[in-house]
Amino acid sequence: MVTISKSNKVLYSYYNEERHLLFVTPKKDKKMKLVRIMPIIICWLLTISCAPKTASVEILKTNTNYLELIALFKEFRKLQEVPSDKRILYYTSDAIAKRWKKLRDYQHQLQTFNISEWTVSKKVNYHLVRAEMNGMEFNHRVLRPWSRNPNFYLNRIPLPEEAMKFPLDDTELDYLAQGLKDIPAFFEQAMENMKELSRVSGDFASFAIHNLEHNNPLKWLSDQDASQYPGLEPLIKASNDALDHYLHWLKENQYLMKEPPGVGKDHYNWALKNVYLFPYTWQECLSIVELEDNRVITFRELEKNRNRKLPLLKPDTSQEQYIKRYTQTINGVITFIKENEIFTVQEYLVPEAYIAEEKSRGPYGLDKPWPNKHDYFFNFSLREPMMLETHEMIGHHFDLLRALHDDRPIRGYRLHEGPYHVSVARLEGFAFALEELMMHAGYLDEQSARSREITYNQAAFRTVRAISDLRMHNLDWSLDDAMKYCVRNAPNGHLLAGSPHLWHEMHSTLTMVGWHMQMVVGKVQFMKLLGDRSHQLGDDFVLKEFMDEYFAAGVIPTSLIRWEMTGMTDEIERLVD
Repeated sequence: MVTISKSNKVLYSYYNEERHLLFVTPKKDKKMKLVRIMPIIICWLLTISCAPKTASVEILKTNTNYLELIALFKEFRKLQEVPSDKRILYYTSDAIAKRWKKLRDYQHQLQTFNISEWTVSKKVNYHLVRAEMNGMEFNHRVLRPWSRNPNFYLNRIPLPEEAMKFPLDDTELDYLAQGLKDIPAFFEQAMENMKELSRVSGDFASFAIHNLEHNNPLKWLSDQDASQYPGLEPLIKASNDALDHYLHWLKENQYLMKEPPGVGKDHYNWALKNVYLFPYTWQECLSIVELEDNRVITFRELEKNRNRKLPLLKPDTSQEQYIKRYTQTINGVITFIKENEIFTVQEYLVPEAYIAEEKSRGPYGLDKPWPNKHDYFFNFSLREPMMLETHEMIGHHFDLLRALHDDRPIRGYRLHEGPYHVSVARLEGFAFALEELMMHAGYLDEQSARSREITYNQAAFRTVRAISDLRMHNLDWSLDDAMKYCVRNAPNGHLLAGSPHLWHEMHSTLTMVGWHMQMVVGKVQFMKLLGDRSHQLGDDFVLKEFMDEYFAAGVIPTSLIRWEMTGMTDEIERLVD
């Protein structure tokens, strides 16, 4: 469970309120219970009988039991589970239709809850459940990746994780063989789901074609020595043949795929309000992002002018040199946080696990061969790793560890940003904010003054991505337009045209609607919350207490954290009709 000081009564109460209900259920006489609720039942029946047939769900709001919210949430989470051994059946039209019907049933049940007398913390959890359900609705109603995005299937090839590394024992061999047997049928199902070609996105087909030609998802398997498993070789061949057929089908039909990859402003605004619980519209977000873009570019140019007589930062030239400086950096930032009382560093927030994770991370993992050519962020990390590693370790990795130690049934175990990216503004916005805030807190004071330029160079690319996000989803820009804009405007020319990094950024922009925009505006949200709390408390504001309270709320939308921490209702009122 999350470690929370009992001295902070507000913190302690809204953390424990949810857990307590799981274990403390007063025993009551059943007859007395029936006597008490019978008048309610009678009144409800009379209301229904007298109401017009068009009565809204408001008259049904009789459910006030918080435990029932937890139970409903757990049922709903089960609906989202994708069994690795049944992925073909999971994406049939019948299965999709059944999940949609079940989702609507859950949403209707949620609407019957009367939360008017609940505490703010319980209301926050209710809206968190509502947002997740809306996320699934948005996925089914708007995104429709199974019928709209050909690249969707390349990330869901039905191979079990238990059998991804050679050598294999008998059980692992059986798992892998069954997964390979399913692959041809899986891609036949994919093509069946996309038979309405005009409703498929040609730009998403471009991602699939690019990945199949440059990053074949079965390449790792083809590179293995399967001769010791004779039964696997024909299955591997059949699987690769299925992918080749899929590639040919995409190329042959791409010209007929007319669906734009963006969702349009109306759908974007719906997702902002109902899925991300984001208190801004598309237009307001564009204004904020453009202002932030101008700010970071201005600050970068001021830093460059101040440092004009200083030598440029030299990059690390070997893997050994980089690992040494990287390790010193992440240990140093933890020491800095403790000594300067930025926030409480629990005993489980240690760098060792992060370093182990980083060894296998992407093409630049610490155990990977040192590449000849580095892409965008890594070019800056090679010169000063603090900003990037603060984002990744202090921001993301520590958030993950806190989630793993949080056993609350709704807020706990919310790994990463949660299903349907509900909490992406909190997750990415805070991690992004850390890059600049740690600089202002003094961490770079003993480094080269040129290190500050890197902070703004990284920030400038994040605003570039955010603008691409907003413009593509407003259908102002095509994929090609966005790619050219990003390459042209990414600082120092480090984002290379046609690079894997560029393709990755564009794909995440289109598939995770609002992701990159929320990273930038989420940073602004965090600073607004800090400002609001500072105004409330005045001289009693303590940074460490603020940060600890912020973390204790969990990785949930910042609008909900703000409501809970400050009591301010202006944002939540914009989000609830």
